[in-house]
Amino acid sequence: MSTENGAPKTFDQLAELHVAGLFAEAGWNVYFPHRDKGFDFIAVKSVSGSFVMRPVQVKGKYPEAGKNNYQAYGYIGRLSQIHPEMVLAIPYFESGTIPVLKHVAFMPFGMIRSHSRGYRCQPAKFSNGSAYPRGDHARFFDHAGLSRLENQTWSSETVVEDELVESEDQ
Repeated sequence: MSTENGAPKTFDQLAELHVAGLFAEAGWNVYFPHRDKGFDFIAVKSVSGSFVMRPVQVKGKYPEAGKNNYQAYGYIGRLSQIHPEMVLAIPYFESGTIPVLKHVAFMPFGMIRSHSRGYRCQPAKFSNGSAYPRGDHARFFDHAGLSRLENQTWSSETVVEDELVESEDQ
């Protein structure tokens, strides 16, 4: 059985648990819903005496061998729920039979755009079988990106995006 993004269901759950583990390592408390009908989990952390709460949706990218190169690469599709304080976590895996994590983008709501197929967020580029942070989007990637979630203004952060031709088959 495959998910909407083409990954086997077990790999999709792997992505969710890996991202949740990164949050936990960074000192966040992670809460999973009883039913998976929206956010994959809620992350909460005490920062300077007040709580920061982030609903998280995880959308893993699992490229197949021979995938074309793209200047903009990320998630295009439906989001079952949205919230102004949400995190769209996009774990990027290497091509291959067994998924190997390369990067994770922790994207704020301000970087998610409407699209004919739902929503679009493409903070990476894809070249020679791997995803890499794209330009100013790099600040949202990996441990540096995860640490930005503690900022009260994080959800409204954006970057100036170049006009890129988007591919419909991502």
